[in-house]
Amino acid sequence: MRRRHQARRIALQTLFQADVGGIPIEEAIATTLEDSRLPADVADFARTLVEGTWRHRDELDRFIQEHAPHWPLERMANVDRNILRIAVYEILYLHDIPYSVSINEAVELAKQFGS
Repeated sequence: MRRRHQARRIALQTLFQADVGGIPIEEAIATTLEDSRLPADVADFARTLVEGTWRHRDELDRFIQEHAPHWPLERMANVDRNILRIAVYEILYLHDIPYSVSINEAVELAKQFGS
């Protein structure tokens, strides 16, 4: 599995735990990142995605709502919402990643985990 794809999967699982389980993000990070044996580059990118997405989630949610007005966030499946958050975070904040890559990775995650 490609390293960045693996990091995105881990980030999705971490965000899902915090979002659905209501646990603090630091605890979710400890569970999925710090307790695993991930290669350093995978763990670092996953942490970047998790921390950035979580920190900016209100802004990301507003952006998603503006562009999907007929799909309120509360109606979206939790996993779908977090896939969108990660992709939008990458597009808005991680300028070294081409938009097409962020979109393709979101589609791949949705195929694996989406509703």
